[in-house]
Amino acid sequence: MATDHDATAPADAPVRLLLPQILPALVVGVGSALLFLGISKIAEELQGVLWETLPDALDIGAYSSLWMITVLTATGVAVGLVVWKVYGHAGPDPASEGLGGPPMAPGVVPGLLLASTLALAGGVSLGPEQPTIASAIALAAWLGLRAAPNVPGAFWVSLAVAGTFGALFGTPVAAALVLSEALTGQPGPGSLWDRLFAPLVAAGAGAMTTQLVSSPSFAMGLPPLTDPGWQDLLAALVIAPLGALFGLLGCYAFPHLHRAFGRLRHPMAMLPLGGLVLGLLGALGGHLTLFKGLHETKELVGSIGSFSSGELARLAVVKLVALLVAGACGFRGGRVFPAVFIGAAFGLIAQALVPEVHPAVAVSAAVLGVLMATTRQGWVSLFIAAVLAASPAMLTLLCLASLPAWLVVTGRPQLELDHRGEALR
Repeated sequence: MATDHDATAPADAPVRLLLPQILPALVVGVGSALLFLGISKIAEELQGVLWETLPDALDIGAYSSLWMITVLTATGVAVGLVVWKVYGHAGPDPASEGLGGPPMAPGVVPGLLLASTLALAGGVSLGPEQPTIASAIALAAWLGLRAAPNVPGAFWVSLAVAGTFGALFGTPVAAALVLSEALTGQPGPGSLWDRLFAPLVAAGAGAMTTQLVSSPSFAMGLPPLTDPGWQDLLAALVIAPLGALFGLLGCYAFPHLHRAFGRLRHPMAMLPLGGLVLGLLGALGGHLTLFKGLHETKELVGSIGSFSSGELARLAVVKLVALLVAGACGFRGGRVFPAVFIGAAFGLIAQALVPEVHPAVAVSAAVLGVLMATTRQGWVSLFIAAVLAASPAMLTLLCLASLPAWLVVTGRPQLELDHRGEALR
């Protein structure tokens, strides 16, 4: 005959399994955030030297064409030396790497972080997310498997991914969305929330660490949309798939550009040439098309009405080409933040052509479409677009706009290659 204790045992069992996960999740979450914050701080300091101190000392315009070409070419040389000479060659080909993946050897991490930091400071159109996540995974798996050899390596990988996503966006929500998408349909013990428990602890710890240290904000200063109407829904339904189509242009071009740089074979040929091309693109597009793009997106959105549709088109096209060149020639970095800038510029083109479109609708819907095309992460794309809009009323519009945008991108080439250089689908 079953007792009350026996009846409650199955319900208590998950609790006994989950509680011991809290401490390692907190440690990995805080560690991932400190890694991200440390690399970001070093890159910012070096950026100040390259783009403020040195040009001031030389009495050269910081964003003159000559200086942009010089700094970006020099950055290509510096990163090329790291990829060529430093142990581990700064990790695998970044064109074949997404957000996550199996752990690298820990000895590769210093070279990868050095290459990423130089690229961030030098103005390369890539973000910090992919190298930081890969480094956090490598370190968490290496230390975790030594501290607890019986714990599966996938556990440490999920904590590192979640902690870094929490740190990057200052909230655990993005991490929850990424992992929910990754875990869908995968076998495993317990419910989805049982499997998300420890990663959410890590994401929360990473987010709180970032909030306490640097107070990040993704607010772009867009005018809020408080009372959306049918015209706003129609605009979102049109702009999001158009943004996806624009992003897909880059996805189709990426393998060809990667093969073109690959024919040079040596990093000291590929990366300096890539840096030179990025410098020329910077001279064409201006300083807003440099760097990872977050601060530049805020500056762009804060100047609504100051750019013509032609100027905005130039910014969007130059930034897209710069993102493709940076990823194809071997610079280490992520594609999410540059894609946000591309989407914002594309959305402002629509708003400039049709002034009746609300700026929040134009920008957030276009960012949604471009991110869906370039990342193929539906929930994260929706999250970032909603955060940029900073308006709860926009969430319904974006959810609906994501549907035609997804129809545009599903089954199409991604902005990521397999190890043969072919586009993933």
